[in-house]
Amino acid sequence: MEILVVDDDPYIQQLVSIHLTRAGYKVLQADDAKQALQLLESKLVDLAIIDVMMPGMDGYALTRVLTQDLLIPVILLTAKGQLEDKEKGFLSGTEDYIVKPFEPKELLFRVAVILRRFERSIRDNLQISNLSINRNDFEVTIEQETLLMPLKEFEILSLLVSRASKVTSRSLLIEHVWGADFEGNESTLNTHINRIRDRLKRHDAKVEIQTVRGIGYKLEELT
Repeated sequence: MEILVVDDDPYIQQLVSIHLTRAGYKVLQADDAKQALQLLESKLVDLAIIDVMMPGMDGYALTRVLTQDLLIPVILLTAKGQLEDKEKGFLSGTEDYIVKPFEPKELLFRVAVILRRFERSIRDNLQISNLSINRNDFEVTIEQETLLMPLKEFEILSLLVSRASKVTSRSLLIEHVWGADFEGNESTLNTHINRIRDRLKRHDAKVEIQTVRGIGYKLEELT
């Protein structure tokens, strides 16, 4: 599991990251919303822990982007403990709200609860147009027809569907499907993408994989 920590206070950022790392999580760090969004262009995370008060885009606005556009659950971390502040946080889409100072064990407990909940829900079933994906059964369904795809193709398509209408970089696809230690070349990804395109076309899927030159790919609905 990979967690993004966004806080302009280096002490808090380091404190949270140390405890998450000790608990076995991989951690990405960002000083503000702009840096966080740049990281998410090439990285996948399972959860974000975000400070409310940051220069530029604040934590509430960043939470809306992460939860609504990227489907990333968020824990807001803040010095504000007033009821109206918590209400604003939950309305922005946060899953939980922790007030500073906090006990690291409490933070880890809440992280674990949210990750378990999300593992069982949103990421298991994906849909766009007449294409649906069941990640539990590794099944792709187009209209009423179920396809059993090779695992690598399935993982590529799942990632593209989960980020529908957003550009997914080639490096992110390779890392997600083959891992950071992948020793092949980009022609391997090209071959898999072409096979997926052929399957989608043959089964009349109302979506297509578009190439974004020099960057990666984007899944779009056909009009």
